[in-house]
Amino acid sequence: MTSYQKPDEETLQALRNIANKLRINSIKATNASFSGHPTSCCSAAELMSVLFFHTMCYKTKEPRNACNDRFVLSKGHAAPILYAAWAEAGFIPESDLLNLRKLDSDLEGHPTPKLEFVDVATGSLGQGLGAACGMAYTGKYFDKASFRVYCMMGDGECSEGSVWEAMAFASHYNLDNLVAVIDVNRLGQSDPAPLGHDVDIFYKRCEAFGWNTYVVDGHDVEALCEAFSNAQNMKGRPTCIVAKTLKGKGLAGIEDELNFHGKPVPKERVEDLLSAIQARIQKTHKVLCPKLPQEDASMINHNSLKLSSPPTYTMGQKVAPRHAYGQALAKLGKANPRVVALDGDTKNSTYSLQFQKEFPDRFIECFIAEQNMVGVALGCASRDRAVVFASTFAAFFSRAYDQIRMAAVSQSNMNLVGSHCGVSIGEDGPSQMALEDLAMFRAIPTCTVFYPSDAVSMERAVELSANLEGICFIRSSRPEMTVLYSNDELFEVGRAKVVRQSDTDCVTVIGAGVTLHEALTAADMLASEGKNIRVIDPFTIKPMDAATILLNAKATRGQIITVEDHYKEGGLGEAVLSAVRREPGIVVNLIAVPTIPRSGKPLELLDVYGINAKHIANAVRKTLEN
Repeated sequence: MTSYQKPDEETLQALRNIANKLRINSIKATNASFSGHPTSCCSAAELMSVLFFHTMCYKTKEPRNACNDRFVLSKGHAAPILYAAWAEAGFIPESDLLNLRKLDSDLEGHPTPKLEFVDVATGSLGQGLGAACGMAYTGKYFDKASFRVYCMMGDGECSEGSVWEAMAFASHYNLDNLVAVIDVNRLGQSDPAPLGHDVDIFYKRCEAFGWNTYVVDGHDVEALCEAFSNAQNMKGRPTCIVAKTLKGKGLAGIEDELNFHGKPVPKERVEDLLSAIQARIQKTHKVLCPKLPQEDASMINHNSLKLSSPPTYTMGQKVAPRHAYGQALAKLGKANPRVVALDGDTKNSTYSLQFQKEFPDRFIECFIAEQNMVGVALGCASRDRAVVFASTFAAFFSRAYDQIRMAAVSQSNMNLVGSHCGVSIGEDGPSQMALEDLAMFRAIPTCTVFYPSDAVSMERAVELSANLEGICFIRSSRPEMTVLYSNDELFEVGRAKVVRQSDTDCVTVIGAGVTLHEALTAADMLASEGKNIRVIDPFTIKPMDAATILLNAKATRGQIITVEDHYKEGGLGEAVLSAVRREPGIVVNLIAVPTIPRSGKPLELLDVYGINAKHIANAVRKTLEN
């Protein structure tokens, strides 16, 4: 362990000067845009100065270099000071700061990865530390590299439970390459933060969560240099720096006062306040440049990922799609060492356990903390350092929906797999039944939604998702289902399969997962009455194969029936309606779970809630009667 070496006075003054320059540029930028959060920037000025110009190692001209230290601004509303820091580092022209929040500028109100120096979008508070955990885990255990990860949070966002999920995760996995900074500036948006300036409580909480913790004056650059140096020497524990600061530091009449959050400095005062800050900048000949990183994060390639071996099922065999997910994930892991899996203590139900057994060093158990699991997945996937699959019961992704939404804003490539969907899970009851998940994921702009209906299609869905940009959601079913497809069947995103047809079909029925199999059973029932139906497996719910659906609907008198183990709102039926909405003469009848269900045996529930073969056949008969 190297002992702390106090910087010389000229270096300390240069850091103070940079802090004040960051304040000035943050104020100018927010005044130019007539909006923003200059007071939140001012409290963090010394923190940013010491981090970017004394502590962190990075290449200023290559912000996304894999070897660089990472920085996550979890308090994303302080974006102007992040932009000012990169202007000071020389990556963006200082004049660009005046384009803050303009339509044609990537310097948005909160940071997004449209900027090369931003890995994950922030601004929905409480999420940055989870992503930082994923980056730190990747650096320590997958890359085995020297880069460190720094995450700056506000004190107000520490009311979010997701922060403490991340704190528990980081200490459990001994992420000693992770440093969290809490900017304790006392004031929230409308009221003081709950702990005010009681930094001792922050200290006790962080220590209780297993973190090495320092309490410092957040405006004392020398104290900050020492704290960050000590953090670098800490082994076996993450470090949290609790920095006591003043919101609006340096702004007379605004500093430590309420009702200035999210407001530019009043125009009539801005010149005087800027002059006062400028007067604190003392001449020095010291030029501070960031230290270069160690070049020990290797180049990686995970293009054109393929299963290590094709599916090996027999048509007619009964296999649960969730079991096939585990098989496919293990095959992908064998094919590429950058495939990693995460789970939320459901691995023996989602069958990600099969991946863990084969590749324990690439499996991350996130425990019962789904918000953090998605955040960690986001961090692992950043800078394309890993191909990430995260799984849990599909219903439990609902509590992480904001993290998923922000992952889309982050332009993330991650794969989320939700098992135990619908009433077909049976006795566990409605708390465990995902009946809203298709609606959730269809609403995410960058998301591809897979709904495989047998083991072969599940394996191919996993393979396809590993190669797609954006978020992928795979809906994984619990019941055993008959294998419908040969092992060499070709699957494509946005291409449906017609699994049953004849020249005399009168209705097109579209089902997925368990309801596809119920539709096939209904087809047999109806055929015995001399009524033939066409049955389609959509494979992906988003994008939906409108062309195949329309072609077959026209061949069956324009009649479509959709049936799904999901609520009507936002599910398969509404996806089909959206796909055919501009076509005249097409009638779509939706069959879905109509109300909040209850416990029961799977077959009983399919009947009670009207989505089994009997109800499908009745819907076809009524359609023909009309």
